[in-house]
Amino acid sequence: MFILGNFLFGLAKVLNIALTVYMWIIIAQAVLSWVNPDPFNPIVRFINQITEPVLSQIRRRIPTMFGGIDFSPIIVLLAIIFLQEFLVNSLIQLARTL
Repeated sequence: MFILGNFLFGLAKVLNIALTVYMWIIIAQAVLSWVNPDPFNPIVRFINQITEPVLSQIRRRIPTMFGGIDFSPIIVLLAIIFLQEFLVNSLIQLARTL
């Protein structure tokens, strides 16, 4: 059973790192939306390609534009924090009990 526990613990750690990296990419996209970046810059294109599928799903389901401010990055950040606190911590606790 210790192998399954170690697997779940490792999975929780990798998931936590992936969610943290995606959180920083969402923050970078939000900061880039305040300025007018070069749309042909490879970094800007990468950030838009990674974040736009998630943000467009949020914008389509929930009206997130109030007064010209887009709140969809905040909703995604809150969802990431929820996943880190609930899912990652649950996996770690489950791994410790095995």
